[in-house]
Amino acid sequence: MPLLKVNNLSKSFGGLKAVTNLNINIESGELVGLIGPNGAGKTTIFNLLTGVYVPSEGEILFEEKNVSGLKPYQVTHLGMARTFQNIRLFGDLNVIDNVKIAFHQHAKYSSLSAIFRFSSYYKGEAEMEAKGMELLKIFGLEDYALEMAKNLPYGEQRRLEIARALAASPKLLLLDEPAAGMNPQETHELTDLIRFIREKFQLTVLLIEHDMSLVMGVCERIYVLDYGTIIAEGTPQEIKSNPKVIEAYLGEEVG
Repeated sequence: MPLLKVNNLSKSFGGLKAVTNLNINIESGELVGLIGPNGAGKTTIFNLLTGVYVPSEGEILFEEKNVSGLKPYQVTHLGMARTFQNIRLFGDLNVIDNVKIAFHQHAKYSSLSAIFRFSSYYKGEAEMEAKGMELLKIFGLEDYALEMAKNLPYGEQRRLEIARALAASPKLLLLDEPAAGMNPQETHELTDLIRFIREKFQLTVLLIEHDMSLVMGVCERIYVLDYGTIIAEGTPQEIKSNPKVIEAYLGEEVG
């Protein structure tokens, strides 16, 4: 069975059908892209997969478990984590605390220990602090550990959001336009980073992105969405030459 299997998924908002009969299969270890013009429904799909929206029809199977309709925290606990198109850090918390928040779902101490500050609480917090610093070092953010997240440069905020998602120990990482707002050099570095974390953490990655150089350079397989419907699926080379894809992008060259 695929790690993620989406069967006939649809979502309507009133009379508007944002996603129609979506079918996606993602195998463990794959790096898959989801692309499409603005308004095609890409972020709606991420919101469906992660429990932000409840499907109108269809089912979402993650490791053969139907996760349709689960709350976001339940989906995260099962092993699916995401970033957002618009960065959603805790701006008034420092960098290390942003990462530690994601570790807390796996905390080894009880609420009672936290309230009364038992030794298990301090031990657990120390372990999360150490793990958080390890993640920050991987992302080159260790020098920012005590800085407020809102004060980081834009590119570093993007990296921090990915680090926080990884702190949840996901099996499937969903990246929603991680290169948005980045300059070409930052995008190039992000491409290398995505490859690196996929190998280091043995992750499966589903990526939404408008930057075609990133998508074509890093993804092994791509789904193309238009008006809430999959119109093409294949390798980057197949997608670049697909007439339906070219038409959906208003005749612009893809890649």
